[in-house]
Amino acid sequence: MQVNVGGLDSGLRIGAGLVILSLYFVLAEDVRLWALVGLVPLLTGLSGRCPLYSVLGVNTCKAPRQ
Repeated sequence: MQVNVGGLDSGLRIGAGLVILSLYFVLAEDVRLWALVGLVPLLTGLSGRCPLYSVLGVNTCKAPRQ
């Protein structure tokens, strides 16, 4: 699987993932586990790979210079 998440996209995913994960400490106990959804953008931002982007054919990385 090749890298398909660019720099800005990656930064936004990491930030959003951290914000969503931080809700774990604020939300009520019965909905607290929903904050773990923040792992998805965090991990895709850190790895630079998004499976959904691969399926849709999206690539936010800059094209390599030739």
